This record gives sequence, C-alpha cells and structure tokens, in this order.
Amino acid sequence: MVSSSSKNKMMMMMSSSSRHNEKDQLFHILHKVPQGDTPYVKAKHAQLVEKDPEAAIVLFWKAINAGDRVESALKDMAVVMKQLNRTEEAIEAIKSFRGRCPKQAQESLDNVLIDLYKKCGKVDEQIELLKRKLRLIYRGEIFNGKPTKTARSHGKKFQVSVQQETSRLLGNLGWAYMQKSNYLTAEVVYRKAQMIDPDANKACSLGICLIKQGRYHDARLVLEEISQRKIPGSEEIRARNRAAELLMEINTFEPPPSDVSDILGLDDDFLNGLQLLMNEWGPARSKRLPIFEEISSFRDQLAC
Repeated sequence: MVSSSSKNKMMMMMSSSSRHNEKDQLFHILHKVPQGDTPYVKAKHAQLVEKDPEAAIVLFWKAINAGDRVESALKDMAVVMKQLNRTEEAIEAIKSFRGRCPKQAQESLDNVLIDLYKKCGKVDEQIELLKRKLRLIYRGEIFNGKPTKTARSHGKKFQVSVQQETSRLLGNLGWAYMQKSNYLTAEVVYRKAQMIDPDANKACSLGICLIKQGRYHDARLVLEEISQRKIPGSEEIRARNRAAELLMEINTFEPPPSDVSDILGLDDDFLNGLQLLMNEWGPARSKRLPIFEEISSFRDQLAC
C-alpha cells in the first residue's frame, strides 16, 4: 500500500509539473513561439524572445536545410533579412528554395517577393510578378480555385475574396507604374481597381496620377469623394488628410487651357495602353471575368 505521505508527495509533484507546463504554454503563447526543440523553434526563439536577428537567420537556414517547416522558415527569414536591409539576399533565398515548398504555398511566397521587390526598388520585377498573379486570376487559378481565402493581419483572421485580391494587386501595379512615372497607365490600372473594390487609399493614388497629367478637374472630383465620404475607407483620418493636402495642392495650380486635339491624343494613348494591358493579362477568351472587360465609359468621359 502507498502511504499517505507518499500520496501527498506525488500529488505535489504532479501539481508542480502541471504549473510548470501551464507556465511554459503561457510563455509560448505570449511570445508567439512554437513549442519544441527543432531548428525552426530555436530560430523563432532567437527572433522573438532573444531579439537576435543574425542568430535567427542562421537558425532559419538550418531549418530550411533540415526540411523543418521550410515554408514558414523561408518567409520568416525573409522578414528578418528585410529588417536588416538584406533584401537582395532574401529575394535570392526565396527564388532558390521555393521549390521545396508545396504548391499551395507559392501564392504567399509571391506576396513576400512583391514586398521585397518594392522595398529594394526592383520595379520591373514587381510589375512582371503582379501581372503573372493577375493572369492566374484570369485563368481562375488563384486561391487554389476557391472564391475566398483566409488571411491574417495583426493576429486576426479574415476572409479575402477574389475581387478584393484583384483590386489589391491592381493597386500595387498602379503604384509600380507611378514609380516609373507612367501616370497614364497607372491611372488606367487604378480606375480598374476602383471599379472592382473601391477604397480611399487607391482614390488618393488615382488623384495623384491625374494631377501629374495636369488634369486637375478630374483629380478634384476623385478626391472630393473622399472628403464627402462617398467611398470605403473615407472615414479614416489619414486618408482624409491626404485627400485634403492634394486638394490644396490642386488649388495652387493654374489649369491649362483645354485643347480638343490634346484631349483626343490622350484618349488614343489611353486606348492603346489599355489594349496592351489587356493583351498582356491574358488571351482573348469567350468567357472572361467582368474585371477584364474594356472600360468604354472612360473614353466618353475624356471626350466631354
């Protein structure tokens, strides 16, 4: 028989072990560090607990080479490298090792690459990758054929539709064209994005495109929609302040006199640019998503 003192000792040991486990679990939850003793776990500990990014990168490399959560290790390592301004190295790492990741991971790796291209000013590479992702949408291959996907931001999960993802990609594409001072093409892309899923941030960018082309009246109409809170995101103070700054900028300019030949010339450029974009995004097909239909109403707007 087990004595009463032995039972009490065993119960105390079990209670102590239970408290230790609870404390250990709480530690991992607070620091968002997975449990275990693998290279990936050690890398996350170095990144999030020890705050040692250089050591984290070394351990992420070990995790990738050991086949330990390769997708997560590759993306997390890229984030740390970006923080250390080792963006070029992060790009090469993703290109070299993405083949070890499953097919369903390629989309998120593309998103990481786009962010890295943006960070280091590789605009042409960013444009090409964005167009490739838009072609996937055109062919119905985005989100592994599903209408929505689960995304995460600031620790919260939410659903993203194909339309929202398309508008987001077009917004990024418009920004990239702006970096090349191709404001006409950027305008076309931003208008397309706003047709699909409008928001105040992209409206501000569209306003900038119009200002750069000297089309102050059109820019004012777009920006006043934010001031009047007619589009989603207009309630955000940052968007309203940006729109107000741009409207004040417009007031400092003298609009150039209208010239019918100039308007027609711009319209021709617009149509040629739009057709080129449509050709690049995908071949002509009998069944196309509405987002890839031609914008016929915009030509009438320009001619007014």
